[in-house]
Amino acid sequence: MTSLVDVFVTAARQAGATADDADLTAAGEYLLSRWSEPQRHYHTVAHLSAVLDVIDRHAGLAAHAERVRLAAWMHDAVYDPRALGDANERDSAEFAAGLLTTLGVPEAGAAEVARLVGLTAGHATGADDPDGELLCDADLAILASDEDKYAEYTAAIRREYAHVPEDAFRDGRSQVLKALLELPSIYRLEQLRTRWEEKARANLRRELDEVLGAA
Repeated sequence: MTSLVDVFVTAARQAGATADDADLTAAGEYLLSRWSEPQRHYHTVAHLSAVLDVIDRHAGLAAHAERVRLAAWMHDAVYDPRALGDANERDSAEFAAGLLTTLGVPEAGAAEVARLVGLTAGHATGADDPDGELLCDADLAILASDEDKYAEYTAAIRREYAHVPEDAFRDGRSQVLKALLELPSIYRLEQLRTRWEEKARANLRRELDEVLGAA
């Protein structure tokens, strides 16, 4: 069975990495160590695997699937629940560009992966950006899960923000939920929007009602 590290090595090679296999393997293992940090409860290896699974199933919709896979690996490489605004995404994008360049990925490819990582801050993509659309849709796939899995997701998010008082957490979470519901479409790729949009909006509305009801 292909390991996650093998998936990273393959994607890096396809993106033009010139580092030897030992260095690529070490980089993949280092990334997995980041995804396994103790402050993470949702943004874990399980989330990474889920995002990669969506990308694999819909790779044909991407222009450069290997870059989307690398962006999945990098999009939460830096994750501090105490960070403000989109600092985690900015830092992850910078980290991605630096690491991939060190591994010999051409500068243009590394910069494109960093750009994709940055999109996950607001999950907003421009026109004609199938790679960005696939990454963002894969990152938000959890929103369209069944009620039990969605409840596990929200509980894990709350554990990541255990340092935030309940009132402040409800205020912040309600803003996130409203912003998602105000999007013209949560999912950008038609195949995924058709399957997931209605369920995701139902989950978000239910959670928002619960958050506001607890206030």
